[in-house]
Amino acid sequence: MEYFFASDASAIIEHTKRVIFLEDEDLAWVKDGNLQIARMNNKTSSTRDVQTLQLEIQEIMRGSYSSFMQKEIMEQPESVYNTMRGRVNFQNNSVLLGGLVSHMGYIKRCRRLIFIACGTSYHSAVATRQLMEELTELPVMVELASDFLDRNTPIFRDDVCFFISQSGETADTLMALHYCKSRGALVVGITNTVGSSISRETMCGVHINAGPEIGVASTKAYTSQFLALVLFAVMMAEDRTSKQDRCKEIIQALKVFPKYISEVLKLDHKIEEIAKTIKDEKSLLVMGKGFQFATCLEGALKIKEITYMHSEGILAGELKHGPLALVDKDMPVIMIALKDKTHDKCMNALQQVLARKGRPIIICSKNDKETSILGYNSLEIPQVPDCLSGILTVIPLQLLSFHLAVLRGYDVDCPRNLAKSVTVE
Repeated sequence: MEYFFASDASAIIEHTKRVIFLEDEDLAWVKDGNLQIARMNNKTSSTRDVQTLQLEIQEIMRGSYSSFMQKEIMEQPESVYNTMRGRVNFQNNSVLLGGLVSHMGYIKRCRRLIFIACGTSYHSAVATRQLMEELTELPVMVELASDFLDRNTPIFRDDVCFFISQSGETADTLMALHYCKSRGALVVGITNTVGSSISRETMCGVHINAGPEIGVASTKAYTSQFLALVLFAVMMAEDRTSKQDRCKEIIQALKVFPKYISEVLKLDHKIEEIAKTIKDEKSLLVMGKGFQFATCLEGALKIKEITYMHSEGILAGELKHGPLALVDKDMPVIMIALKDKTHDKCMNALQQVLARKGRPIIICSKNDKETSILGYNSLEIPQVPDCLSGILTVIPLQLLSFHLAVLRGYDVDCPRNLAKSVTVE
């Protein structure tokens, strides 16, 4: 008998598909070919079910790509489609998330929605908060798990708490889950990993179905988390007559969304050329407003994670309240300025950058020549409903971070000091 121990099931898929998931305070050891499991506070042996992984070795191989991160960025048309598959009915413009159906009545009657996560998963909640408030008309809180615990945040029995994690094993998020569960709130999981701790300990939830993500810097999991939360918001509004036009607009855009993502991925070569012009810079600012603020935060995080370049995501309206002091002729600035209701305010911020001889790289809507000519470089993306545009605008920033890391000679998949699953506090 042969046993393998790993922090993630994908690490041993080439050897076996049969796994046992250990729970908190489990103690496992192998002696004379026999596996035994006991609880640390109870020395009697315990049993755990053997589960069979629905995962193929080909899914965690790089194939023809130079890195897992590059592969995962390029897989986003398929991963987004898989997140929607079987859940979105384009004929009657409806959404059905099977893992939430039995609890939807309770969720619709709740006092408030609380989204708790860390890092990239936190940004997916920030990205969808505005739409969530619009469609549910409920108070929506977005919390960093570590800060949430430090504050001893008041939680009530009629709150609904969502816990978002790619791995489903993030330590801070799990501790926040236990905190909310102990106070009687409904706890909901949004994860990419079947059988993970969060999926086992929550009462209901959604598997985002993005497929295995090996690179430390999360890419396709972010866009699938984003989309899963959009689908939840639409599902919450299914019986609100006043929201039906908005829901229909979103669902019809999703029908061709993988095609739009493929269009953005075709900008790869142009983005590589832009990366060559800024690869030696020490710092980079990413600015946007409204639905694009989360993209700024996520894009800046990606650049920090794998290029080790200082990068900051800034709300365009806050530019004059301090960050403008950083802008000069040597400071690269990425400005996201799409044709939506925030466009004029983004243009005001862009003019402030140009007045200080900043070098803006503009991400704008397709065929928006008036905006694109203002930058020393520009990237045009397809026009989609504002609440979905963050999925398209983050992809150029993922590609930019990838190319910057390669040009600077760094390991794209395994950045220093970081781990894929953050299982420690």
